[in-house]
Amino acid sequence: MAKTMPKIVPPSSQPRLHVHGREIQGFGTVRLFPLGLSHDARAYSCQRLNQLLADTQILYALYKKHHWLMRGPTFYQLHLLLDKHAAEQLALIDTIAERIQTLGGVAAGDPRHVAEITRIGRPPNGCEEVPAMLSRLLEAHEAILTDAHDAAAKVAAQGDDGTNDLIVSEVMRTGELQVWVIAEHLVETSWAVEAPQHDRLTA
Repeated sequence: MAKTMPKIVPPSSQPRLHVHGREIQGFGTVRLFPLGLSHDARAYSCQRLNQLLADTQILYALYKKHHWLMRGPTFYQLHLLLDKHAAEQLALIDTIAERIQTLGGVAAGDPRHVAEITRIGRPPNGCEEVPAMLSRLLEAHEAILTDAHDAAAKVAAQGDDGTNDLIVSEVMRTGELQVWVIAEHLVETSWAVEAPQHDRLTA
């Protein structure tokens, strides 16, 4: 019986469009990597990191929103400052997401998914007063930092020193410094210089 030769398909440069496939790893699961960490430790770290990732993505978006909508006499300084902070948060997003992937997990990357799991409150769609913008940023920072303190201690207790180091050295220290800089813009001070005591007595 004659053998049927396989059909040779000539190469093509046509892209394969509209390709859809099945999900090959579910959110909340972890793959087995030889990292010297238990499945439960890695799964817990991914859970805590995904919460920080979602909230940090929202904080980044808030920084960009307020960078664009800034108003008033300090517009230029705050416009640049908020963009600088946004860039630092964007770098954190990538670092956190890659740590989740390193542990075998799935990072929350779709903005619609992020909106479902974030704990950061939604701002109005329009433009708030400048102090309200800055206060909103501080509230978001505080929520992230509170969660980060708790997460750092608990992942360390499970032996995940790498995740602990990331949270403490990058998430917390970056956030704390940004809080200081933003908070100082909410201090009401006068530029008026009071005359020295001896000048007032001789006037």
